[in-house]
Amino acid sequence: MQITTPTSTWPEALSDPSGLRQAKPRTKGLTMVIDKGMGMNAFSDLLATSGQFIDIVKFGFGTSPLYPIPVIRGKIELAVKQGIIVTPGGTLLEAAVRLDVVPGFFRQILALGFTGVEVSDGTIEISRSQRNELIRDAKSLGLTVFTEYGKKQFGSRIDANDFAATAERDWACGAELVTVEARESGKGVGLFDERGDCRDGDLSQILKVVPNLNRVLWEAPLKEQQVALIQSLGADVHLGNIPCQDVLTLETLRRGLRSDTFGLQQVPNCDYMI
Repeated sequence: MQITTPTSTWPEALSDPSGLRQAKPRTKGLTMVIDKGMGMNAFSDLLATSGQFIDIVKFGFGTSPLYPIPVIRGKIELAVKQGIIVTPGGTLLEAAVRLDVVPGFFRQILALGFTGVEVSDGTIEISRSQRNELIRDAKSLGLTVFTEYGKKQFGSRIDANDFAATAERDWACGAELVTVEARESGKGVGLFDERGDCRDGDLSQILKVVPNLNRVLWEAPLKEQQVALIQSLGADVHLGNIPCQDVLTLETLRRGLRSDTFGLQQVPNCDYMI
């Protein structure tokens, strides 16, 4: 083995042993990060380190109105420059619906530079017609629309047939992706039980009845959940509610650079000696 002068480039096979990952702007294997209140410096560091692996940033829950305006504007600008869609949490739109200030909500998120929005009913009840209207209105404003299926209440489960019907209607109204609710805890909600383990039977039912799985994003904040979904659905599964500090570790799972997903590696068929 001959070693020449080191260069600044890793061997391509080591950067992505799976050989599957798309560069941005990608359509497969999207990663949505939940930001629960990072300051400008920490957010800048996150994007400098991991921005190429982040496709969507969600400012969680109702945090957006609590930021100083220059800070939230600055964070959004940094993300958009890296080709990242930025959205406020769906809970904030639910609050706007409940408080009857939806037009003001849309005016402000556009003024701040948000490029996406999440339409959800995890905490309140929203009629099908109102959900349709919110999706269409957001789409007409030039926002990328993500909808969410599932309730935030502990113990809530996914009805596969209802999810399939909801997703079809959301897509027809203009939603880009439909997100499966798991909250930021990933426990006792939706696809995951109280320990955070994947309900494999529920997943199997969903896979049988939901078309266009490439337009479904699965909230999976815990590493074991990410592994389970990658093993079941492949490295190009869309995953969300990823903690900011876990972006690189998720990317290693997608690329076969972590023991849990070593099987994704495309190993050359050759003999060699060192």
